[in-house]
Amino acid sequence: MTNLFSTRLSKAESVKESRFARLAMTIARVLFAILLLGLLWLLVDGEQAIQLIISADLLWLALAAIALVMQIVFSALRWRLTASQLGVKLAKKTAVREYFLSQAVNQTLPGGVIGDAARAFRSRSQAGLVVSGQAVFLERMAGLVVLVVVMFLAFGLTSGLGVIDWPVWPLLALGTFLAIAIVLVVAFWVVNKTSRGKIKQGLSSIIHATKVALLAPSVRWKQLLLSLATVFTNIAGFTFVAWAIGSELSFVASLALVPLILLAMLIPLTISGWGIRESAAVILFPLVGLSGVEGLASSFAFGLLSLAVTAPGVTFVISTSKKNSSNKQRSAS
Repeated sequence: MTNLFSTRLSKAESVKESRFARLAMTIARVLFAILLLGLLWLLVDGEQAIQLIISADLLWLALAAIALVMQIVFSALRWRLTASQLGVKLAKKTAVREYFLSQAVNQTLPGGVIGDAARAFRSRSQAGLVVSGQAVFLERMAGLVVLVVVMFLAFGLTSGLGVIDWPVWPLLALGTFLAIAIVLVVAFWVVNKTSRGKIKQGLSSIIHATKVALLAPSVRWKQLLLSLATVFTNIAGFTFVAWAIGSELSFVASLALVPLILLAMLIPLTISGWGIRESAAVILFPLVGLSGVEGLASSFAFGLLSLAVTAPGVTFVISTSKKNSSNKQRSAS
């Protein structure tokens, strides 16, 4: 009896410590984001950046909001197509609603993937959590791969045509990124060929799912078009925000710069990339003859607008919570 009590007490303490660690990590990320934004405020004249945002052209902001909403819709349709290939059937309305919700969660909670994990969990009933998780993972990876490919093509195009005279360091950074990607692909191939047991089974499962959901002849072009649509609407959203604050960022330049700015958000040091995204914009904008102030204002306004367009997801959470609460009260009575 004493041992049982001690075991339960130990588990309770472990859960408490885990929660405390997560809370401490979240606070650290928030503080780091605030620190980065504070440094940028001092380095590139934050007051001017705020003035640019306040005086932004509302028409361009509206077009940017539409582009970002369409980006979420296209992503939801891509997820629906991917899931369907794996045996998870989703109505269009359900897919779009769930994607807005996941984006709202991703942008407000640490990690940037909690919303996606919840989306996989809620769609598990038809084929199980593993399959629903694969659908979410493959959908996000498809978008990431196309984003990277567009970025490399844009760098090659702007360099080859002499549109932008890139310095050496961003090209070295891209080369390093490509080398790491190749190493990871080769490592995956080697592990798949040499592994046994559960590891082999898991890798074979994700390879099979990729072939069925992304590369099957019946869906490969639809997947490509949807991924291109998500990438270009996302880039368009950022570009329109830049135009709204008066920046002369060309769309050709944005095809190379914006993916780099968005990829910087994947660094898990802050909440939803705040501070890191702005730092990347401040560094990259001068490469195309624009000021760091414009980069800071564009990126900060883009972040605020991205939060705003996920409001339907927040609304869904609130309405669902109220509905569940009402149902519980009715059941109790």
